[in-house]
Amino acid sequence: MPSPRPPRLPAALAYGLRADLAAGFTRAAVDDALGPVAAAALQREEPVAARRATEGASEPAAVLARLFLLGVPVTRAALDAALPRTTTAGAAVVGLVTAAGEAPDDEVRAAVDLRPYEASDAAGEARWWLASDLGELVTGRSLHADHVLGIGGASLTLARLTVRDHRPRVLDLGTGCGVQALHASRHADHVLGTDVSRRALDFAAFNAALAGTPLELREGSLLEPVAGERFDLVVSNPPFVITPPAAHAAGLPVMEYRDGAKPGDSLVADLVSGVGAHLAPGGVAQLLGNWEHHAGEDWRERVGGWLEAAGTDGWVVQREVQDPAEYAHTWLRDGGLRPGSALFDAALSAWLDDFAARGVEAVGFGYLVLRRPAEESRPRWHRVEDVTTPVHGPLGGHVAHVLATQEWLAAHDDAALAAQRFRVPDDVTEERHLRPGEPDPRVLLLRQGGGFGRTYQPGTLVAGAVGACDGELTLGQIVGGLAVVLDQPADAVAAEVLPAARDLLLDGLLVPADD
Repeated sequence: MPSPRPPRLPAALAYGLRADLAAGFTRAAVDDALGPVAAAALQREEPVAARRATEGASEPAAVLARLFLLGVPVTRAALDAALPRTTTAGAAVVGLVTAAGEAPDDEVRAAVDLRPYEASDAAGEARWWLASDLGELVTGRSLHADHVLGIGGASLTLARLTVRDHRPRVLDLGTGCGVQALHASRHADHVLGTDVSRRALDFAAFNAALAGTPLELREGSLLEPVAGERFDLVVSNPPFVITPPAAHAAGLPVMEYRDGAKPGDSLVADLVSGVGAHLAPGGVAQLLGNWEHHAGEDWRERVGGWLEAAGTDGWVVQREVQDPAEYAHTWLRDGGLRPGSALFDAALSAWLDDFAARGVEAVGFGYLVLRRPAEESRPRWHRVEDVTTPVHGPLGGHVAHVLATQEWLAAHDDAALAAQRFRVPDDVTEERHLRPGEPDPRVLLLRQGGGFGRTYQPGTLVAGAVGACDGELTLGQIVGGLAVVLDQPADAVAAEVLPAARDLLLDGLLVPADD
């Protein structure tokens, strides 16, 4: 069965559709129509409770949720009432629905997934409606090779990770349904979205038109459509899934939204090494990706080599690691295949054979942040780490802080650092662990509430210095005071405190006194 055509929004219908959705199809309205139990179940992709909650309901949120989120047919009369300006006829012209006839009781079915989208990032709250292809939950079938994905966990992660200061030119590489481009449109002068999929670009164009946001869209693979161009921000949730050719030979389709059709993790490696040439001075690239853990090789050295090839500053944060069987199972289920089916088992075996033959022991997932320094002559900064602590808020502001602080630290020697005043931010707390009856703690921890929620265990000197950082004294004065109180040479105290202060500043556990 061929994929349905993507929706198109004629200018004459845009205002009415936008007004209809704003009046009756918001996240709050849908949650109210479903109730907490059904809404939570639907988040887990369990539709039965939501079907029961909306059965017989006539309010617009229930009708539209039933139609577009659950894939249950509604009557033409019900949809006309839910979209009074657009009506079923207009929705069919746009390509949102197909109608069996023109009688009030005739069935209307969703042609696309359309849902209210609300998210929080470093620029504040974002609210749109986003269309994408219907998923397995609605169709009951495995996905088409040209499936255009809607909002998933990876999309939300990247949106919350991205820096949101003003950026003149932004590239959303692999834009899909256009959500990252829409986020960027709020803080950029010009946003360009690219994708290898023509269908994805058509969905992105529809979503931009529905949002009333101008986007430039180009078709092409990875960096090919922007040869010779530079950007102030590049964001990408690329097709990073590591799928062996043997799995496709067994009948698994090449899914455009996730399969880059390159061996191993070379697509991410090539993108990292190539994107630096497309960054303007001070430009930042933020990507999601997978990388392989090979037997006998530290993954940090391998991914760190990608950063060396990029010629930029680079920061890689690994957030999750899966073993080969878990990884293959995840992506087979993502495509709508059921465990135990012949194709599922054949593709899983091909995946495991490929990983075993190449010595792949695990696959990591995480974030890659690259920046082209404004001063090209300075040494590059690289950081590759494993951070699995829970994150409770948008990270874009924290990423911006780390990049700005690293730039400041690169330009200031220890003497300049010692001349500054610092304070402990409000989200950092101190924990002391004592055994009962003992006056002094055995363990002292600094715990960060924001950012990556890091925990830092300082030594006695560093703990004393941090405790004195209230914005009144310079770090050098604090070092001198510690030396006197503890009867230690000032140089020895500085040798321990100043490097630690750099680390604490970089991670946001210390900040300048005037911040």
